[in-house]
Amino acid sequence: MATEALIERILAASDGPSSSAIEALNELLDDTTIEASPKPKGVAEAARLVGLSTHTLRYYEQEGLVRPARNASGYREYSALDMRRLVFLTRMRLSGMTMTDLKRYILLVEQGPSTIPERRRIMLDQQDRIIRQIRELGLALEATEYKIRVYDGHPEG
Repeated sequence: MATEALIERILAASDGPSSSAIEALNELLDDTTIEASPKPKGVAEAARLVGLSTHTLRYYEQEGLVRPARNASGYREYSALDMRRLVFLTRMRLSGMTMTDLKRYILLVEQGPSTIPERRRIMLDQQDRIIRQIRELGLALEATEYKIRVYDGHPEG
């Protein structure tokens, strides 16, 4: 499936991670599924597709997280591979991964397969942080729901 369609499928899943959105995300993270020659995206279209500002995309480029090509006029052109990396970056930032960790991870990716053990360690550490965050959010939700139940029994005067 085309990168753009996969991104749209993920973002359309507003009610949480459905199996369809998870399948789309898995396919986006698998570089072997990249279409042969999709039309590159400009910075505004790329930003819209992944839900970021153009400023953030430029910042990610400045930090070395993504390196879009430039066309003959000097404008950025985000390839399918760039778009897929942006999806990964947005998911990691959303989960709280630091810019330092992201930069380290991307540097390792660009060094090749010999760095897979270290990349795996970074992802395992991030998984631990996400699991802890989910537990904390679950407790926050419980506290919120408790207060809603309390307030339902006491109408405001």
